Amino acid sequence: MPNLKPNLVRIQLMFLIVSFFMILPTFGQVGMTFPDLPAETVENVKEQLPGSTKGKFTLVGIAYSEDAEKDLRSWYDPVYNLFIDKSGMYELIYDVNVRMVLMFPGLTKVAMDKAKQNMKANTDPSLYPYVLFYGGEFKPYKTSLKLKDKSKPYIFVLDENGKIIYATSGGYSEKKLDEIGELVELD
Repeated sequence: MPNLKPNLVRIQLMFLIVSFFMILPTFGQVGMTFPDLPAETVENVKEQLPGSTKGKFTLVGIAYSEDAEKDLRSWYDPVYNLFIDKSGMYELIYDVNVRMVLMFPGLTKVAMDKAKQNMKANTDPSLYPYVLFYGGEFKPYKTSLKLKDKSKPYIFVLDENGKIIYATSGGYSEKKLDEIGELVELD
């Protein structure tokens, strides 16, 4: 009679290895330094992420399609209320940079000027510093940040040195923002 125990152990071990490699890409960004990203505000002020935000935690949202931008907008009010608005109690709890980046890769770079005009016409000027525009080569960011689904926004939290400590994708949820809040809360 054959001993089935070694085969069972081998099967379990293979399952664990396969599971690990399936999960790994999801968290691949965490622990790496956010890549240099030259961007500009609606008023054409140049900013280089993550260098321009070093010294403080930074929440970076990225969208590179209209669908993703719609979901990224779902983050605007909750993020503003928690991290930007300095009129409430959260000012004592959080000191976080916020940058929402609208990316215009390849041929869509032409649409960037139109998006800036639209923002100027429909957005409170006090929000201009928090929204950045990028037009240029996209593949290096898609690869390094694992931006696989263009219909979703990607949210990253950077530590004071620009290292990614949290990554998620999709629209806003209270659970995601709570997780971010726990990471960046002042001592």
